Amino acid sequence: MTLTDTPTEVTPERLADARKAVLSSSIGAALEWFDIIVYASFAIVIAENFFPEGDQTLGLILTFATFAISYLVRPLGGMIIGGYGDRHGRKKALTLTLLLMMVGTILMAAAPTHAMVGAWAGVIILISRLVQGFSAGGEFGSATTFLVETAPHRKAYYASWQVASQGISMFLASAFGYVLFNQLSKQDLYSWGWRIPFVLGCLIGPVGLYIRARLTETKEFTDSTPHEAPIRATFTEHLGRVLTGSACVGVATISVYLILFMPTYAVKNLGVPASAAYLGGVVAGIVTMVGVPLVGRLADRVGPARVMTWAAVGALVLAWPLFAVVIASPTVPVLVVSIGILGVIMAFYFGPLPALLTTLFPRDVRATGVSVAYNVGVTVMGGIAPLVLTWLISLTGSLNAPSVYYMAVAVISLVGLAVARRRYDAS
Repeated sequence: MTLTDTPTEVTPERLADARKAVLSSSIGAALEWFDIIVYASFAIVIAENFFPEGDQTLGLILTFATFAISYLVRPLGGMIIGGYGDRHGRKKALTLTLLLMMVGTILMAAAPTHAMVGAWAGVIILISRLVQGFSAGGEFGSATTFLVETAPHRKAYYASWQVASQGISMFLASAFGYVLFNQLSKQDLYSWGWRIPFVLGCLIGPVGLYIRARLTETKEFTDSTPHEAPIRATFTEHLGRVLTGSACVGVATISVYLILFMPTYAVKNLGVPASAAYLGGVVAGIVTMVGVPLVGRLADRVGPARVMTWAAVGALVLAWPLFAVVIASPTVPVLVVSIGILGVIMAFYFGPLPALLTTLFPRDVRATGVSVAYNVGVTVMGGIAPLVLTWLISLTGSLNAPSVYYMAVAVISLVGLAVARRRYDAS
């Protein structure tokens, strides 16, 4: 399959619909990733507020374990919400995911700490993460399908905005971290300051709902007969495509979570000021915001798989040197540049990924297939990454352990890309 299997007339109306699709999808992705990135970025603060018992490493592991558990429900959310989108429409699925995201973010913003309610604080955080994980599971596949089916041309470019919006979230979340760590006292930051980003996330949701309520369902969906059992068909007829797509997700998701892991890694292990680590996230966010749409245009010309292969090779080659340099010279400029390089790799790999995944699946199971493939990959190789990396460093005593994990994931992605191109003719 290719991105141009179904020629579409480029009209002013179709272009206007595509722009609205970009805006609505971007808001949902931005809220999803803003919530995720803020949680990961403030892991040290959250650990002390909600898991204070035991040593600091144990509290951090419990915080990341809660983060990882939320990813276990993402494939389930992708399967159920993706199937809903294939049966009842992409627009309805997108509205549902945003509503659920708002619930998860509100729970996080209002959660009482361990000092207030004891162990129940951790339970509330877990519920918040599970709701957010379930909704996020359905967001990527539904939004990507909506973008590709709405776009009259340059489908990789339009689909790439799903990723560019994550750059916006990375920029905003890291900027909040930088400002709050610099402007608030530790007491204020730990008592109430960490809630500010989550409160802002609560304000984004209603805007997104308003916009999504005014979207038009894709013509490709309305002109076709929905599959009666898209979930069953995805697993019985397209399992190979799901596994291939999941492998292709690897470098995209591990790059994101390494960038999220860097503040905790640098502060805890290298003695770098927290504000400097967040500054690196700001740089990576800017690189993603600006670079991903440009990479999308490139993917429309040479094919998503080819661009992603270049990026995966870059990740494999640069992983060890990047961490070695940061460990040898843990200064602010070195850390910021290193995170910026991770941002470039992420932009080149993640930008074309939505377009590639949509080429793997036929229209009648596209939302389900993309959702399941993406979320299995994210869960297995990305969502558990902060937990695994923290555990690996604690187990081995090697601060370069994250680079080995990164290299292993890059190899898996290169295999997935080769299969996608040769067996499924994904461009």
